[in-house]
Amino acid sequence: MPRPTAAQLSYGSVTVVFSTLAMLLLSGTGSELGIAVICTAALALGLLVAVTVPAPARRRTATEEAAASAHQEARSGAGPEGHALGHVQGTIPAARTSARVGEHSLRR
Repeated sequence: MPRPTAAQLSYGSVTVVFSTLAMLLLSGTGSELGIAVICTAALALGLLVAVTVPAPARRRTATEEAAASAHQEARSGAGPEGHALGHVQGTIPAARTSARVGEHSLRR
């Protein structure tokens, strides 16, 4: 389980404190059972808020940036200089076909 971030801790704590105060003031309850129910509800609300806070995006390192840009260039069909690879693919010879297709390639 990942550790909670500072934002999750602070939002959850602030939610618990303010929702407890607001519910206690608005309900006007004085019984121990009413206070326990309000505190339990405030804790559940604080937990819900803390869990739903979006996680921060992880920063990419220089190595990850270079790998991502190389991957994008490979997918787009352009080399690092931006030239299309069509002229290179035209110079690659076609694969040779063998007349003995059914035989294995191991030599005796």
